[in-house]
Amino acid sequence: MTEVHSGGCQCGALRFRITGKPGKSSICHCRMCQKAFGAYYAPLVSAYGAKFEWTRGTPRYFQSSNHVQRGFCGNCGTPLTYEAMDGISVAAGAFDDPAAFAPVMQYGVEGKIGFVDHLHELPAHHTMDDLEAAPFLADIVSNQHPDHDTETWQPKPATGGSTEDTTR
Repeated sequence: MTEVHSGGCQCGALRFRITGKPGKSSICHCRMCQKAFGAYYAPLVSAYGAKFEWTRGTPRYFQSSNHVQRGFCGNCGTPLTYEAMDGISVAAGAFDDPAAFAPVMQYGVEGKIGFVDHLHELPAHHTMDDLEAAPFLADIVSNQHPDHDTETWQPKPATGGSTEDTTR
């Protein structure tokens, strides 16, 4: 049976499918990936050896270097692809089942931030554990696209954002 993996952006404007066995899953610590994902590293799954296709929408692109372009949702901003001459890799967290893609290697370790190796040592809390500090969570309603393909989906329009500092 042929493997099929789907996923998409947070708002649902873009959806993709990989048919066949994806290549290796990795994390990249290089500064370019850190900036592209707004994170300490970028988790990516290679589509090498499989068929990649957009099933809903068309991504926007940023040419992050002379050899690489990065696809993202122009509506919600979700980073989705790393595309170079040797193929395309997809953001692991954008898959409907990201747990299916445990990383097997690391790249760009020259940019690795030292504390990343100790993240698992931090205290862990469930989202709803601190309603006193964040009471808005008690009645939060997600506008995020569900983790499966849908026949149709109308993304919620952006409403701007708060410029208030909410740092605790």
